[in-house]
Amino acid sequence: MSVLTVNKNNFHSVKASDKPVLLDFYADWCGPCRAVSPLVDEIARENTQYLVGKINIDTDPELARSFKVLSIPTLVVIKNGKVVSQSAGARPKSEILALLAD
Repeated sequence: MSVLTVNKNNFHSVKASDKPVLLDFYADWCGPCRAVSPLVDEIARENTQYLVGKINIDTDPELARSFKVLSIPTLVVIKNGKVVSQSAGARPKSEILALLAD
């Protein structure tokens, strides 16, 4: 499955997903975000049991504020409509998958 571009228009349907959701808050100008992005893409392709989305903080700052994103990249895991995990900074793929497994 490919990564979904998440914005204020589709966020509520993403949040309501039956699948665990991984959200990647990023910006195009962010070096660590560019390092994490291909890992998030791989996770989306290899793990169809998850819904994976990316939120550009420059185009959707209100979503970033609602999650209290202070630094990027920030990864957020939502299960059953609730945030169960949140992590700031670049992470290796194994740690990102561990966030989803918790």
